[in-house]
Amino acid sequence: MDSNPLLPQPFIDKMSAILPAHLDITDLITFCQRPLRRAIRVNTLKISVNDFKQRAIEQGWELTPIPWCAEGFWIAVENEISPLGNSAEHLAGLCYLQEASSMLPVTALFHFFTPSDAAILLDAAAAPGSKTTQMAAQMDNQGLIIANEFSSSRIKMLHANIQRCGIKNVALSHFDARVFGQWLPDTFNAILLDAPCSGEGTVRKDRYAMKNWSQSSILEIAAMQQELILSAFHALKEDGILIYSTCTLSHEENQDVCHFLKNRFPDHIEFLDLTALFPDADKACTKEGFLHIWPQIYDSEGFFVAAIKKTKTSTVERAAKRLGKFPFIRPTRQKEQTLYDYFASQFAVTNIKGMLYQRDKEFWLFPEPIKPLINELRFSRLGIKIAEEFGTGRKSGFKTTHEFASCFGDDSNSIKLALSAEQAQAFYQGRDIHNLQANGATGEVLLSYRSNVVGLGKALSDRIKNSLPRELIRDNNLFKK
Repeated sequence: MDSNPLLPQPFIDKMSAILPAHLDITDLITFCQRPLRRAIRVNTLKISVNDFKQRAIEQGWELTPIPWCAEGFWIAVENEISPLGNSAEHLAGLCYLQEASSMLPVTALFHFFTPSDAAILLDAAAAPGSKTTQMAAQMDNQGLIIANEFSSSRIKMLHANIQRCGIKNVALSHFDARVFGQWLPDTFNAILLDAPCSGEGTVRKDRYAMKNWSQSSILEIAAMQQELILSAFHALKEDGILIYSTCTLSHEENQDVCHFLKNRFPDHIEFLDLTALFPDADKACTKEGFLHIWPQIYDSEGFFVAAIKKTKTSTVERAAKRLGKFPFIRPTRQKEQTLYDYFASQFAVTNIKGMLYQRDKEFWLFPEPIKPLINELRFSRLGIKIAEEFGTGRKSGFKTTHEFASCFGDDSNSIKLALSAEQAQAFYQGRDIHNLQANGATGEVLLSYRSNVVGLGKALSDRIKNSLPRELIRDNNLFKK
């Protein structure tokens, strides 16, 4: 029987050869066999870190700060009744369950990059959305993030997490990220390439991660990663920042990929030093200034992060593109004003920034920086749908979307109907709410739980009709309070 079923011996031999002199292979093996510490990141688009800490005390959660992310915490839960993913805080988008090491790439990005309203960023391999949502919070929902995901099965999860976290500055695309260099050269102010990899660093949360490990597969993956980083380099603007990261340990997928780019364009890029990114970062830094994180250093997943600056513009042959007809139009000024008047009167929401577009009876809010890209890329989903129109003439009106409530509800100065724990559970289960006083509100109303808006309902004479989208309904083992 294999004495170490999680780690193949050829992998152990390889890691022994590349492990830094101050680290020990037995520690690596020991930590890989330990369960991974759970971690969460506070979504500051919806709640402050201090307010979340208070919520954690009330829930009996013990939070330990993660040194490289001011919003990140390792979390310990006593007497766990329901999974953290079914907690009221998670369902309302107040936090994101995210492994601690995976918070590093975005921290590195914003260490060197200053957000602006006009900035255009690319998350080249975005699903399930942990880094996209972290980027959006760092940008305070301003500018534009193109969140690209090649796997069609993961797009739905990516959108659900963006929606839950109240994010409105994202456009989703569904391409092999190797196209961006030729399709959108010299376009992005910053790019995060969290590259698909062999996953050597993930064995602590996935005991089967190394089941099919082989050196030949690593070389195949590294060849693909070289194509991805080359494409990202061409898509980046001069003076733009590229973060390259993986959750693996082999040099072929990490340092060697960065040096491949440097060797191709020696006068066009600069490796940025991450030694001062956080206290004790030097314990994981390479001679180039990359972070090569072994699990035993910070009791985390294995991870790799490199920060690269593009110092000169590059030239690349543009690809010929065939784009279908853009299915949106700008609504009339009268229609736009009518819709915004409705939001103001019904929800006291007036500070709505972005470009309003219409598709049939749907109204969508697009981030301003998307305008020059509308005819350059096909999007799976662009911005947020905020309303649908129904009826005609005097019998017409608007039905507001859950996305609108998620993004703008907490800014509302109108009545928010406060739910009890039992009523909030019923809401997330898709059921109508009974025994809740509407306080004079009629029509669409904002529903809140513990001061945070969780969605919409419609005030009827005997109940509040539930407007939670079907795909967000959760049936089992919800939070208890």
